[in-house]
Amino acid sequence: MTAPKPIPDSLTKSQRTIRILPVALLNAINYLLIGLPLAVFPSLVHFKLGYSAALAGAIISLQYAATLVSRSLAGRISDTRGAKTIVICGLVFGALNGLCILIASVCHTPLVILLWLGVSRLLLGIAESGTGTGCVTWNIGRVGSAATAEVISWNGVSSYGGIAAGAPLGVLLAGWGGLHLLGAVAVVLPLIGLYFARRIDAVPPLVGAMRMSAWRVVRQMTPYGLALAGGSFGFGIIVAFMALYYVAHGWEGASLALTAFGVSFVLVRIVLAGAIGRFGGFRAALVSFVVEAVGLALIWLAPAPLIALLGASLAGFGFSLVFPALAVEALHPVAAGSRGAAIGIYTVFMDIAMGLTGPLAGLVAARLGYPTVFLLGLLVVLGALTLTWKLRQAVLMKGIG
Repeated sequence: MTAPKPIPDSLTKSQRTIRILPVALLNAINYLLIGLPLAVFPSLVHFKLGYSAALAGAIISLQYAATLVSRSLAGRISDTRGAKTIVICGLVFGALNGLCILIASVCHTPLVILLWLGVSRLLLGIAESGTGTGCVTWNIGRVGSAATAEVISWNGVSSYGGIAAGAPLGVLLAGWGGLHLLGAVAVVLPLIGLYFARRIDAVPPLVGAMRMSAWRVVRQMTPYGLALAGGSFGFGIIVAFMALYYVAHGWEGASLALTAFGVSFVLVRIVLAGAIGRFGGFRAALVSFVVEAVGLALIWLAPAPLIALLGASLAGFGFSLVFPALAVEALHPVAAGSRGAAIGIYTVFMDIAMGLTGPLAGLVAARLGYPTVFLLGLLVVLGALTLTWKLRQAVLMKGIG
């Protein structure tokens, strides 16, 4: 292991990007791994193994449950043992997930196959916590806390890009070689990540640094996490219900709308990440919520698919900077020795929001129709906007902002 290099007093944007990208690549590998089974497991469990659609959904949800439970622990390990350590642990769990898929591929009893797939999802959830949280704190240590927004932005790009590439790749692999090939690739990918991770300079934990109590970290992150959850609720509704909304209207092109959302999200993360540093996290978050709300309103009231497409694009544009903008403000008063734990707790709110979106919005859709789901998303985002405004006012009153 090479010794960590000191951070220069001032890094140019290109120098920061060069330092960020190697670790962001590890995060991309992690989320590519997450994307591989997304479109394969539900149909496998439901159609081939003969279990209910509800159980197929539950198998997928095991990953999110494991991620939710392990997020804060991953953050603590990152603070005390070093971010590189938890990233490597995450990649190891990712490889074990692939091994479980391989074992499932040679089993013949549906129940045994289902159990191994369930174990693989649990291991993948732990992998997501370790690698996802660790890559953020590792890169902050590599480029400095002043570049937190850029770090989180690149982390988001690599996460979204990894899942977007992984889902269709998983379908192709399963079509070519079944679970055997899917499992083999799921083992090899994190091993490639481990090879590169060992060659990236570690950022040691801050020995003797002041650490905040777990309760203080939770109290600090909760209001910002709730605002993040509000924005994530709107995002979750678009991902889960856009296709059904188009079908209910008799329109075609739902996939195009989802693509427009994703392209806007990624482009804004890449092009406008510096806006958070220039204008401040609160201002960026407030503008982002307004744009996301406008996008959801356009989808709700859309008289034609072109308007819904525009709404999806605006929603992606708006939601893109919500996570990094709020994170910059939330992490500002957090002691450096507790940064990993804080990021873990902050991200948990997004995990919870994404987990609750489907069931809650599904109940609304069943009673009031799919357009009303987007009205619900709009109202929740406006609530997040109000909370962010109040947080900004409170910070200004304290003389911090």
